[in-house]
Amino acid sequence: MKKIFLLAVLTILGVTTSNAQETTKKIKAKAATKASVAKVDGAGIVFVTETIDYGTVAYNSDGKRDFVFTNNGNKPLIITNAQGSCGCTVPTYPREPIAPGAKGVISVKYDTSRAGQPFTKTVTLTTNANPSNKVLTIKGNVLAADAPKS
Repeated sequence: MKKIFLLAVLTILGVTTSNAQETTKKIKAKAATKASVAKVDGAGIVFVTETIDYGTVAYNSDGKRDFVFTNNGNKPLIITNAQGSCGCTVPTYPREPIAPGAKGVISVKYDTSRAGQPFTKTVTLTTNANPSNKVLTIKGNVLAADAPKS
């Protein structure tokens, strides 16, 4: 009888300790997520990533990719311009103000008919955030037109 009681108590302690550790991990992860998007005074812009690696893509494939951002400020974010570093990189951006806490998308279309060479291109945004310019990067490699598709 004592062995069964002892086994039950140890099982309960083990489960309780395990649940407490999981709860602590979840709380720490949630705090880290909130801390990574610090609020700023005025308009702000923070991206999930500022570089998109296309990897190796097929000739004439879809070259569209999206940069997702959040306005981490307390005033509306206004993007006044988005300029690609060359004619092969065409960005589109939201024309309306992005409310504080709201998300937005900068889409970039790279011309994948330019084959055989690795590429690194930039898109420069002009905004009312501080600093007013933000540079995003795309990179990758387009296979030659006659390369076998995998």
